[in-house]
Amino acid sequence: MCGMKMRSLAGREVSPLGLGCMGMSWLYTPSGRDDHASMEVINAAIDNGINLFDTADVYGPYTNEELIGRAIVGRRDEVVITSKCGAVEIEPGKVVRNGTPEHVRKSCDDALSRLGLDVIDAYLLHRLDPDVPLLETWGAFAELQQAGKVRSIGLSEVSVEQLNECNAQQHVDIVQSELSLWTQDHLDTVVPWCETHDSVFMAYSPLGRGFLTGAYQNTTFEDGDFRSTNPRFTTQAAEQNQKIVDAVHGIAQRKDATAGQIALAWVLTTGPHVLAIPGTRRLSHLMENIGALDVELDATDLAELQALPAPVGERY
Repeated sequence: MCGMKMRSLAGREVSPLGLGCMGMSWLYTPSGRDDHASMEVINAAIDNGINLFDTADVYGPYTNEELIGRAIVGRRDEVVITSKCGAVEIEPGKVVRNGTPEHVRKSCDDALSRLGLDVIDAYLLHRLDPDVPLLETWGAFAELQQAGKVRSIGLSEVSVEQLNECNAQQHVDIVQSELSLWTQDHLDTVVPWCETHDSVFMAYSPLGRGFLTGAYQNTTFEDGDFRSTNPRFTTQAAEQNQKIVDAVHGIAQRKDATAGQIALAWVLTTGPHVLAIPGTRRLSHLMENIGALDVELDATDLAELQALPAPVGERY
């Protein structure tokens, strides 16, 4: 890997690629979960220059924050940790939203304990609670920042209008939303808003939940795997969406790269304020993802990627 060009998150240098840790503990392939192996992947990421790790209290629930806390013992100064609250799993597969200030404050204290930290680098509202005024929720995040419990604060899956509302009260340091070659909903709205307002855009699912790597031509998943309910992973939709992967693979062959590396490289071209957090629990996939930092896309590549067919099926 060439010398990594760091980017900025609320005044701290971070790797352009982070590691999304959700799948280590929640939603994906339950039979493949292995905390010991996941901790090895986290430490290998740090060893290879990746310092940004993303989690949330709902992942597990709670066990993913605990996993990261154990993995980074003795390495706190080498990592930047982002976590989230506001999505609450009340039973397997059923998540509700809680944006009350009381819940935000308690969630932060609990997250600090599980992570073993004195301060969380970035703390985000996972999803908006329609039953709580947004500025009440956001005010609680501002209080946490002012109290020194979190360094930066942000929101996930929000509109420009909602960002403007919050930013007028307290600066929005980070926005986390889905962005990939087959999910570009925020590319012309929220992504440029972030650049204009000195905020970071953190792209989750930059590999299309793994589909853009070409690994899921057979989209039969085991019970408990969230992707089994995703419209884009149905047999009929996947057959059509394979056209996207085939086109990306053609570019990858030309660049001596993998389809996944092309997909990640594309996300990072969308702005110097954009970070990507592909998730994996396999060391081989981690190293492949890091290799995306060596991929340079030229005008021809970008034009071909811009011309990809639209995906078949909604995100959820």
